[in-house]
Amino acid sequence: MLTIRGLAALALPLALVLGLSAPALAQQPITVFAAASLKNALDEASAAYAKDSSTPPAKISYAASSVLAKQIEQGAPADVFVSADTDWMDYLAGKGLIKPATRKDLFTNHLALVAAKDSTAKLTIAKGFPIATALGGQRLAMAGPDVPAGRYGEQSLTALGVWDQVKDKTARGENVRATLQFVVRGEAPLGIVYDTDANSEPAVKIVGLFPDNSHPRIVYPGAVVASSAAAGAAPFLAWLHGAKGEAIFKKYGFIALR
Repeated sequence: MLTIRGLAALALPLALVLGLSAPALAQQPITVFAAASLKNALDEASAAYAKDSSTPPAKISYAASSVLAKQIEQGAPADVFVSADTDWMDYLAGKGLIKPATRKDLFTNHLALVAAKDSTAKLTIAKGFPIATALGGQRLAMAGPDVPAGRYGEQSLTALGVWDQVKDKTARGENVRATLQFVVRGEAPLGIVYDTDANSEPAVKIVGLFPDNSHPRIVYPGAVVASSAAAGAAPFLAWLHGAKGEAIFKKYGFIALR
């Protein structure tokens, strides 16, 4: 039979284990699913946040917003989702898969037409501009139609009256960074990406920016995933939306939304 002294002796190590477990769990890195176009800026921001908060850097998975949203729908273990458009965030919200109170519109940027650094292409992007002639029979690199950048591109080309000229002459990337690589490798003379992607790739140059009114506003919303129990998820998202996060993303061409 255990004495009171014996019970106390057992309780002490148990209390130590229980006392240590909560902080240990709090130090677990969060998992972030983020649009591929955020990679350079978000990698730097994650490292800065980890240093600022004395927490482990986030584990970040980059892909097309459509792919990530579907993975979350299928039960992938994510804590935070940052989309390149509101549609895929709305998709998850409609299924009750994000925590609505945590949702924030974080950043915007611009849609750009890019070419290889040594290209001589010169185009003024406006109604009826000769994009098909500039392609010279080759393909226009674009993200797939389910990917925000691809959808913005189609909408803009349609609004400018030139989509019918190029819709059968596109090379579709699985995300915006894959699309950019078509131009880098010389597989397409022109591509449609975000200006922030172009600014991060020295092998390409911006030929022109698409008018902002030719497509819906580009918005990067972020939210905590409904299934997440990570204590660090909401503070990470709030930090991205604050002054320090804004300063890092500004270096890469993103514009903070307030």
